[in-house]
Amino acid sequence: MRLHMLLLAFVAMSGCTATPLPPVDPNMAWIDFATPTPGGKVLMAEKLDGQRLRDGRFFQVSPGSHELEVRFDFEVFGGGGLGLMTEPQERLCYLTVRYDHFEAGQRYRLEARHLAFTPSARLYDAKREIVAEDRQARCMP
Repeated sequence: MRLHMLLLAFVAMSGCTATPLPPVDPNMAWIDFATPTPGGKVLMAEKLDGQRLRDGRFFQVSPGSHELEVRFDFEVFGGGGLGLMTEPQERLCYLTVRYDHFEAGQRYRLEARHLAFTPSARLYDAKREIVAEDRQARCMP
Protein backbone atom coordinates (compact mmCIF):
# COMPACT_ATOMS: atom_id res chain seq x y z
CA MET A 1 0.00 0.00 0.00
CA ARG A 2 2.82 2.40 0.86
CA LEU A 3 4.45 1.73 -2.50
CA HIS A 4 1.23 2.67 -4.31
CA MET A 5 0.94 5.91 -2.32
CA LEU A 6 4.59 6.75 -3.00
CA LEU A 7 4.14 6.08 -6.72
CA LEU A 8 0.98 8.20 -6.81
CA ALA A 9 2.76 11.07 -5.05
CA PHE A 10 5.68 10.84 -7.50
CA VAL A 11 3.37 10.92 -10.53
CA ALA A 12 1.44 13.88 -9.11
CA MET A 13 4.64 15.83 -8.45
CA SER A 14 6.06 15.14 -11.90
CA GLY A 15 3.17 17.09 -13.44
CA CYS A 16 4.05 20.17 -11.36
CA THR A 17 7.19 21.15 -13.22
CA ALA A 18 7.23 24.77 -14.28
CA THR A 19 7.15 25.59 -17.94
CA PRO A 20 10.06 27.62 -19.21
CA LEU A 21 9.64 31.34 -19.74
CA PRO A 22 8.93 32.34 -23.33
CA PRO A 23 11.75 33.88 -25.34
CA VAL A 24 12.23 37.62 -24.93
CA ASP A 25 10.73 39.46 -27.90
CA PRO A 26 13.04 42.32 -28.97
CA ASN A 27 9.97 44.30 -30.10
CA MET A 28 8.56 44.27 -26.57
CA ALA A 29 9.62 45.47 -23.11
CA TRP A 30 10.21 42.81 -20.45
CA ILE A 31 9.45 43.33 -16.75
CA ASP A 32 11.06 41.08 -14.12
CA PHE A 33 9.98 40.90 -10.45
CA ALA A 34 11.77 41.03 -7.11
CA THR A 35 10.88 41.27 -3.42
CA PRO A 36 13.99 42.58 -1.63
CA THR A 37 12.47 42.89 1.86
CA PRO A 38 12.22 39.94 4.26
CA GLY A 39 8.78 38.41 4.45
CA GLY A 40 7.96 38.91 0.76
CA LYS A 41 6.53 35.58 -0.35
CA VAL A 42 4.78 36.03 -3.69
CA LEU A 43 4.97 38.69 -6.37
CA MET A 44 3.02 37.82 -9.49
CA ALA A 45 1.61 39.58 -12.52
CA GLU A 46 -2.15 39.81 -12.15
CA LYS A 47 -3.43 42.20 -14.85
CA LEU A 48 -2.07 44.15 -17.79
CA ASP A 49 -4.17 47.16 -18.80
CA GLY A 50 -7.12 45.72 -16.88
CA GLN A 51 -6.96 42.26 -18.51
CA ARG A 52 -6.19 39.22 -16.34
CA LEU A 53 -3.02 37.34 -17.34
CA ARG A 54 -2.53 33.60 -17.71
CA ASP A 55 1.14 33.53 -16.67
CA GLY A 56 2.00 35.56 -13.58
CA ARG A 57 5.79 35.19 -13.69
CA PHE A 58 6.53 38.30 -15.79
CA PHE A 59 5.14 41.08 -17.96
CA GLN A 60 6.06 41.47 -21.62
CA VAL A 61 4.50 44.62 -23.06
CA SER A 62 4.47 46.60 -26.28
CA PRO A 63 6.20 49.99 -26.31
CA GLY A 64 4.22 52.88 -24.86
CA SER A 65 1.88 53.30 -21.92
CA HIS A 66 0.69 50.41 -19.73
CA GLU A 67 -0.90 49.79 -16.36
CA LEU A 68 0.52 46.82 -14.47
CA GLU A 69 -1.22 45.17 -11.55
CA VAL A 70 0.67 42.70 -9.37
CA ARG A 71 -0.31 40.48 -6.47
CA PHE A 72 2.02 40.81 -3.50
CA ASP A 73 1.77 38.34 -0.61
CA PHE A 74 3.96 39.01 2.41
CA GLU A 75 4.29 38.26 6.09
CA VAL A 76 4.46 40.88 8.82
CA PHE A 77 6.48 39.85 11.84
CA GLY A 78 5.57 41.61 15.03
CA GLY A 79 5.88 41.50 18.74
CA GLY A 80 3.00 40.70 20.97
CA GLY A 81 2.13 42.44 24.18
CA LEU A 82 4.53 42.27 27.10
CA GLY A 83 7.46 41.50 24.78
CA LEU A 84 6.06 38.18 23.59
CA MET A 85 6.53 37.33 19.93
CA THR A 86 3.43 36.50 17.92
CA GLU A 87 3.02 34.44 14.79
CA PRO A 88 3.64 36.30 11.53
CA GLN A 89 0.54 37.73 9.91
CA GLU A 90 -0.10 37.11 6.22
CA ARG A 91 -1.06 40.04 4.00
CA LEU A 92 -2.36 39.95 0.41
CA CYS A 93 -2.26 43.15 -1.63
CA TYR A 94 -2.78 44.21 -5.23
CA LEU A 95 -0.49 47.03 -6.37
CA THR A 96 -1.02 49.08 -9.53
CA VAL A 97 1.86 50.75 -11.38
CA ARG A 98 1.42 52.89 -14.49
CA TYR A 99 4.29 53.80 -16.79
CA ASP A 100 3.92 55.75 -20.04
CA HIS A 101 7.30 55.19 -21.69
CA PHE A 102 8.04 51.47 -22.05
CA GLU A 103 10.66 50.94 -24.77
CA ALA A 104 11.06 47.94 -27.08
CA GLY A 105 13.99 45.69 -26.22
CA GLN A 106 14.41 47.15 -22.72
CA ARG A 107 14.31 45.21 -19.45
CA TYR A 108 12.62 46.65 -16.41
CA ARG A 109 12.39 45.44 -12.82
CA LEU A 110 9.33 45.79 -10.64
CA GLU A 111 10.14 45.52 -6.94
CA ALA A 112 7.53 45.17 -4.22
CA ARG A 113 8.42 45.74 -0.60
CA HIS A 114 6.64 46.45 2.65
CA LEU A 115 7.15 48.44 5.78
CA ALA A 116 5.07 46.64 8.38
CA PHE A 117 1.56 46.43 6.90
CA THR A 118 2.16 49.03 4.18
CA PRO A 119 3.21 47.68 0.75
CA SER A 120 4.78 49.64 -2.09
CA ALA A 121 6.10 48.96 -5.58
CA ARG A 122 8.71 50.64 -7.74
CA LEU A 123 9.52 50.14 -11.40
CA TYR A 124 13.20 50.47 -12.34
CA ASP A 125 14.73 50.81 -15.79
CA ALA A 126 17.94 49.07 -16.93
CA LYS A 127 20.05 51.87 -15.36
CA ARG A 128 18.41 51.11 -12.00
CA GLU A 129 16.59 54.44 -11.98
CA ILE A 130 13.06 54.62 -10.57
CA VAL A 131 10.68 55.35 -13.46
CA ALA A 132 7.33 54.72 -11.72
CA GLU A 133 5.82 53.93 -8.32
CA ASP A 134 2.56 52.30 -7.31
CA ARG A 135 -0.50 54.49 -7.62
CA GLN A 136 -2.86 52.25 -5.76
CA ALA A 137 -2.63 49.46 -3.18
CA ARG A 138 -5.65 47.32 -2.32
CA CYS A 139 -5.09 44.94 0.56
CA MET A 140 -7.22 42.16 1.93
CA PRO A 141 -7.63 42.18 5.70
